[in-house]
Amino acid sequence: MTMKIFHKKRAKQSHSRAGDFLSLLILITMGCFMALPLILAISNSLKPLEELFIFPPRFLVRNPTLNNFHDVFVLMSQSWVPFTRYIFNTVFITVIGTFGHLIIASLCAYALAKHNFPGQKAIFWVIVTALMFSTQVTAIPNYLIMSGIGWLDTYLSLIIPAIAKPLGLFLMKQFMEQIPTTLLEAARIDGASEWKIFWGIAMPQVKPAWLTLIIFCFQDLWNLQGSNYIYSEQLKTLPYALSQISAAGIARSGATAAVAVIMMIVPITIFMISQSNIIETMASSGIKE
Repeated sequence: MTMKIFHKKRAKQSHSRAGDFLSLLILITMGCFMALPLILAISNSLKPLEELFIFPPRFLVRNPTLNNFHDVFVLMSQSWVPFTRYIFNTVFITVIGTFGHLIIASLCAYALAKHNFPGQKAIFWVIVTALMFSTQVTAIPNYLIMSGIGWLDTYLSLIIPAIAKPLGLFLMKQFMEQIPTTLLEAARIDGASEWKIFWGIAMPQVKPAWLTLIIFCFQDLWNLQGSNYIYSEQLKTLPYALSQISAAGIARSGATAAVAVIMMIVPITIFMISQSNIIETMASSGIKE
C-alpha cells in the first residue's frame, strides 16, 4: 500500500515537471516570435545602404555599421533649431502631460469609486462612452476647441487633451473599487482628512495601476508629433523632427531605420523597469474586501 502511494506521488511530480517544461518551452517560443520585429528594427538600423535594398532581403545584418545613426545626428545638427530644443519640448510635454493625467484621473476615480453623489453613474457611463472614440475621431473637435480658446501653437494644445483622456480614469476607478471601504472608514474615524486618505491609503493600494497608467500615457506623449496644433519650429517635438528625415525619400532609408530604433529606446527601457507592475495590473490584482 505504501509503495502504491509512493508511485502515485512520483507520477504526479513527473507530470508536473513535464507540464512546467512544456509551458516554459511555449513561453520561450512565443517570446522569441514577439521579439522578431524588435530584432529586425535593430538589424535594419545597423545595415549599410546596399544591404537595405538587397534582394532577397536578409533578416540579419552582415556588415554592421553605425553610419545610419551618425547620419541622423548630422542631419539634426544642420537644422536651424538646436536638436536639444526638440528633446526639451518632447520631455516637457511628456512629463507634464503624464503627471497631470495621473493626478486628475486618480482624484476623479477616487471620487467615483468611494463616494456617492447624484449623477455618479451617469458620469461613469459618459467616461465609458468616451473610450469608444479614437484620437482620429476627436482630432477636429480638439482643434476647434484649442483654436477657440487661443491655445494653438502652445504646449497646452498637446498637454490638456492628454490630461483629459478617459482611459486613465477608467483604469484607476476599477482598481479604486477594490480598496476595502472599511479601511477608509477606519481612517476617517481616526481623524484623517480625505486628502490624507487619498495619498496615504488609496494611492499606495493601487500602485500597480498608476504605474501602468504612467507607462501608457508616457508612450503616447513620447511618440506624439503634434504638428496639427503646433506650427512654430521652436515648439516642435522630437518625433516630428525625426519624421522629417524619413520624408526625404529612399536615400535616407538607413537614417529612417536608425530613427525608429532611437524612438523605441526610451519606452522600451521604461517598460522593462516596471514590467512587473504592468503584469500585476493586467492580472487585476489588488486588495479585495
